[in-house]
Amino acid sequence: MPVTIKKRLMARMFFTSLTIIALVGFGLAALINLLHEQNAYNEETAELIAEMPSVAAELRESRQLPPAQEWLDSNRLPKRYIMAACGPDFSQIWTSSKASELGLINACHAFDDIRHDSPPYRLTLSDNRHYYAYLLSVELGGKPYSLLVMKDAAKIQQENREFSERTYWRLALVMALAFILLASAGYWGLRPLMTLRNELQAINQGRASELSADYPAELNGVTTAVNQLLGQSAAQQQRVEHAMNDLAHSLKTRLAAVHAITDDKTLSREEANERIMAQIGQMDQLVKYQLKRATMGRKGLKLEATPVLPMLKQMQQMLDKVYRDKQVMLTLAVDDTIHFPGAPEDLMELCGNLMENAYRLCISSVRVSASMSDGQFVLTVEDDGPGIPPPLRNKVLQRGIRADNRTSGQGIGLAVCDEIVGSYLGTLTIEDSLMEGALFRITIPG
Repeated sequence: MPVTIKKRLMARMFFTSLTIIALVGFGLAALINLLHEQNAYNEETAELIAEMPSVAAELRESRQLPPAQEWLDSNRLPKRYIMAACGPDFSQIWTSSKASELGLINACHAFDDIRHDSPPYRLTLSDNRHYYAYLLSVELGGKPYSLLVMKDAAKIQQENREFSERTYWRLALVMALAFILLASAGYWGLRPLMTLRNELQAINQGRASELSADYPAELNGVTTAVNQLLGQSAAQQQRVEHAMNDLAHSLKTRLAAVHAITDDKTLSREEANERIMAQIGQMDQLVKYQLKRATMGRKGLKLEATPVLPMLKQMQQMLDKVYRDKQVMLTLAVDDTIHFPGAPEDLMELCGNLMENAYRLCISSVRVSASMSDGQFVLTVEDDGPGIPPPLRNKVLQRGIRADNRTSGQGIGLAVCDEIVGSYLGTLTIEDSLMEGALFRITIPG
């Protein structure tokens, strides 16, 4: 199988940065070398201009100037030049003695081929040597001259090579330093990403729940979004777990009612089937409700007004079958006009959990009342059982905490009730009942 090489951010950064530095560096080095060569050429041109008297003296000696040029005698230098005089069409009309000795009889024609280029002008002449050419347009003795002065390029080229070598060595040092700085910057700059990777691995392994806040400002948006996503995922997972637990808890009572109905010999087959179908309908309603809660949460559920009394009678009918051996006396102090300010599924959960607890723990009597007081909906469920000690009243509203360990249960019902009431911005309190048992009071803004 072919080996797949993973792309690395550090390698990309190094390659791109070093390429940019190399291109800019070599470009600058080439420009510096070119400027140095042009500067040397200009310096040579300036020296030639300063030596014009010596050049003119050589021209007089070659009978190219009139003899009556006394000022030349005092400026004659013991130096011979490689020169040629060029005509208007750059034909070579005169050659200095030194140029003649070297056989440079085609200098003007060679210069004509490159004279439109930018200086410095480099020529390769008939002796196969390289020369720098300088064109001097001067007027001597009232006569215009186009003088082509040439210098051997070997010495200047050697100086330029040495200068270029120094320039490129310096560039190499700069690039080495740049590589070290880039490596340091890359490690330092990418370290937060390595930390991010480690923290995500810790979250995946269950050793952490969110990313820390110690990140550079450029990553704050990313880490905040990841933490929000983790929070939403955790909330979704918790909703699903709670919904499944709540569903199992709610179905348990309905299944017990179905068993009680099937065991009730006083009911005809039609009556038993009708009541079993009613319980199955409630189960189906609970399943749909809990699935909706698991996906949308309580904020996604539609608010409405639900009549209280029919729901209480429905719960009474079910619980009387489940706890028929106790012969519980239920008192409903509820007017027909009282409505619960919420979804019927929530009212079913509240009434089912609170009344089931009262039936299970009472001695013989349970009382349920509902009213509107000062614009608030108030529902109370009380019994004549053992009650709940004050130190346990807040704890039993938490999932998994039970006040009575003598009977079976998961400690979910009261926690579900507290969550439902809290979603409506209401309160659930536990008090002492006048019946000598526990009183559960629900208050919800109407």
